[in-house]
Amino acid sequence: METTTFALRGDFIALCDLLKTEGIADSGGQGKVMVAEGLVTVDGALELRKTAKIRAGQTVECLGHKIQVVNFS
Repeated sequence: METTTFALRGDFIALCDLLKTEGIADSGGQGKVMVAEGLVTVDGALELRKTAKIRAGQTVECLGHKIQVVNFS
């Protein structure tokens, strides 16, 4: 599984936007479809909210990619 770190600059990022930003989805719309199809977990739990607020300290997994979200410093 490929692991990347995402440096969060604000309080949160929408899940579909994170998938797009990290190159897992080609667009925010595709990211929403991935979430709706049950392909995404947040902290090990299935996440079905397309615009779930992802905050520093959380881990997102989708299609063999693991994203660790950290505070920007």
